[in-house]
Amino acid sequence: QVQLVESGGGLVQPGESLRLSCAASGTFLSVSAMAWYRQAPGKERDFVAAITSDGSADYADSVKGRFTIGRDNAKNTVYLQMNSLKPEDTARYYCKAVRVWSERGGPNDYWGQGTQVTVSS
Repeated sequence: QVQLVESGGGLVQPGESLRLSCAASGTFLSVSAMAWYRQAPGKERDFVAAITSDGSADYADSVKGRFTIGRDNAKNTVYLQMNSLKPEDTARYYCKAVRVWSERGGPNDYWGQGTQVTVSS
């Protein structure tokens, strides 16, 4: 079982930056990857970025060059640094733990509750 808690969202103006954090807790043996998704009102939840256990990162085309995903394994925390924010980045951002193995088995995926990011002038 993994619990994920996101933080760092807020209201910013276009061009500004935010840093989201996702803290993982619980008892687990391994996690293949951590990812960020986002969902705007009336739209599907879309992939934003992911980072594997060995540090390989992947990004949606819409955020490449502006967003950076990172992780601190010692703190079981994954980050999403978002620069040059645009109004179209407005959404609720969710953290996901991908392919988690625990002593009870797996793999399972887990989601956090999300944090709201609003980009508006």
